[in-house]
Amino acid sequence: MIRSILSNKWFKFATVGTLYLLWVIWLGSFLWLLGLAVIFDIYITEKVHWAFWKKKNPPNGQQTKVVEWVDAIIFAVIAASFIRMFFIEAYTIPTSSMEKSMLVGDYLFVSKTAYGPKTPNTPLSFPFVHNKMPILKNTKSYVEWIKQPYKRLAGFTTVKNNDVVVFHFPEGDTVVTNYPAQSYYAIVRAVGRDKVWSNKRQFGEIIAHPVDKRENYIKRCVGIHGDVIKMERAQLFVNGKPQQKFPGMQQTYIVRTNGTSINPKALDRLHIAEADRHGNGSQYSFPLTEANAIKLKTFSNVTEVDEIIEDPSRWEPAIFPSDERFQWNVDNFGPITIPEKGATVELTVDNLPLYKRIIDVYENNDLVVTGKQISINGEVVTSYTFKMDYYWMMGDNRHNSADSRYWGFVPEDHVVGKAKFIWLSLDKDKSFPANIRVKRMFSAVK
Repeated sequence: MIRSILSNKWFKFATVGTLYLLWVIWLGSFLWLLGLAVIFDIYITEKVHWAFWKKKNPPNGQQTKVVEWVDAIIFAVIAASFIRMFFIEAYTIPTSSMEKSMLVGDYLFVSKTAYGPKTPNTPLSFPFVHNKMPILKNTKSYVEWIKQPYKRLAGFTTVKNNDVVVFHFPEGDTVVTNYPAQSYYAIVRAVGRDKVWSNKRQFGEIIAHPVDKRENYIKRCVGIHGDVIKMERAQLFVNGKPQQKFPGMQQTYIVRTNGTSINPKALDRLHIAEADRHGNGSQYSFPLTEANAIKLKTFSNVTEVDEIIEDPSRWEPAIFPSDERFQWNVDNFGPITIPEKGATVELTVDNLPLYKRIIDVYENNDLVVTGKQISINGEVVTSYTFKMDYYWMMGDNRHNSADSRYWGFVPEDHVVGKAKFIWLSLDKDKSFPANIRVKRMFSAVK
């Protein structure tokens, strides 16, 4: 009885059709309701041969092994692409910017449903890759024949303070192909635009990426839209209150000894990566958690453990907004109010550097400054109303993180999802099987 019900074509149509209808409602684009006609034909009328790679009504109802494999591969590609686009995606930690909360070699799953998945801006792309084809250097994995505006589906929650978030690199709209992980704008500021564009041998081609094909970053969201953030002597304040310190948060310390070297095995026990061990035996520079700094002070040959904090009077031009009117550095900046959708800010030539990229790039306006006069889309203005919410992202490894301190606000349309749990972790400094960090496997991201 149950078997006959499950094999009934009307039952199959009702089940698949209901699931498809729920997906269309979630998507909010009712043009996709036309797909119900396709599902009806597949299960009921069978007028169109949708599975064109199969023989229609083969002898004895059997297909060749090749056709069966093709059928399985097509189903797997469609199903996996659908899951990756709307529900969950795998991600790898490539750099140490989140250590020790996240480690290089952590493989994790990112929830798209947490904040709501974005529909693709560039839907025509090669499956399972991001913005470049495998093996083929600098070959885009997508075409921009179809472009769609930003749209986010309903999610279970919104971005909260201290969430670990995956997002598209805000300054990744333009890329120097020989240095894809670095900001094009930072390179231009350092060496000059003419050199970057003319010296192809050193810098390669200059390419542009749409929002959804920019490189993915992972950081902690330390400030959401409407928050006021400020950093004083490496202490971050959010709305006037000190940010809570996480166990994995690191600062850079100078460690001095009595002239003898620190035992490498002792550094292994503190989980200090080989790439982070800088020193000559009598003096070292390490990124350390507070707990590790305290432990190092107990070593018999260690004489000093001092946290490095930049002097507030020292200006770092690379720090956002890279303008001499805001002479901030990595440990001292702000206060800054993070822009909020619908909020209006007074615009002057003095505060414009904070909002210039938002107005001109993220929210796609024509911004022109003539003397002290600001024009947007041909109209002289003295204020601006934001169209999107913005966030402030920072790495837990505070002195080894390219984050919002260098490129500013992260627009809501750049947010990909929330890091949920680690399913595998491999230590690049060790060989198999010792490189498997068993204790980190299937642990939640905090």
